Amino acid sequence: MSARSYTVTLIPGDGIGPEVASAAVRVLTATGIEFHFETETAGAGAMGKEGVALPPRVIEAVRRNKVALKGPTATPIGGGHRSVNVELRKTLDLYANLRPVRTLPGVKSRYDNVDLIVVRENTESLYSGLEHVVVPGVVESLKIITEKASTRIARFAFEHAEKQGRKRVTAVHKANIMKLSDGLFLDCCRAVSKGHPTVAYDEVIVDALCMQLVLDPTKFDVLLLENLYGDIVSDLCAGFIGGLGMAPGANIGESAAVFEAVHGSAPDIAGKNLANPIALILSGAMMLEHLHELEAATRVRKAVMAVLAEGKKLSRDLGGTAGTTEIAEAIASRV
Repeated sequence: MSARSYTVTLIPGDGIGPEVASAAVRVLTATGIEFHFETETAGAGAMGKEGVALPPRVIEAVRRNKVALKGPTATPIGGGHRSVNVELRKTLDLYANLRPVRTLPGVKSRYDNVDLIVVRENTESLYSGLEHVVVPGVVESLKIITEKASTRIARFAFEHAEKQGRKRVTAVHKANIMKLSDGLFLDCCRAVSKGHPTVAYDEVIVDALCMQLVLDPTKFDVLLLENLYGDIVSDLCAGFIGGLGMAPGANIGESAAVFEAVHGSAPDIAGKNLANPIALILSGAMMLEHLHELEAATRVRKAVMAVLAEGKKLSRDLGGTAGTTEIAEAIASRV
């Protein structure tokens, strides 16, 4: 057991965020590692109180502590404030979005033995947010692809594949249509692949990938994608393992990392103790791994799998009746 202690910025978020964040904190505390959680408000709650969804002090807290655990934050559709997630990633240069997708015991799904990793570039492409009205009725949105960003996400994917003992990286693109932008992305991926001869490399067009994933997701190992493609495909992949409530995620940069659940804020069930906390608990396990607390990370994952396999403490989306706090306690007791 580690004798070290860590200060972590905790961003509970909106809707069910505070509930699942509390559950994740309970499980992380059960590892015996000393954590000091500095709670910061961001999202719709901060917007209502302070007039800004991502106050500068939140950014500074993550910069200072270098690691954060974040619940879901609400983003208005078609107007309102900018996504807190996008703002965090761009401001802190959290260029790598990492989403492992692995079949879990006791979770009903049409698919078995899914075990793949989605690596998504996190700072550019259409998520650069560069839009303007050309003339009334015509809007232009700019897709930005750079050699720097494409090369570093490719390096991250190959290095992560090597660390995890993975065999293949598949670059995902639409270079048959976007020949310059996606073409540049592929050029960078190909160049990086040559420096990693122990990991196989191939490419697939994004629409063909979606079809192949639905037919058989076990065919794939590590998927390397631009920002928009990665966002869409990672949610598709979550469907293979029971939905977004089971899918952890991480946003990693050179000097900071934010670990978060992939799902939304689910305001319709907020405050009712109905939320599934497993995605954020597994994101906490990824945080432990990032902190080199590998033994603790393994214990958390095994505890989650034990509770799921037993099937007595499952949330409503998994066919059970257990509340958020019950599930957290069941997992924590096994940690």
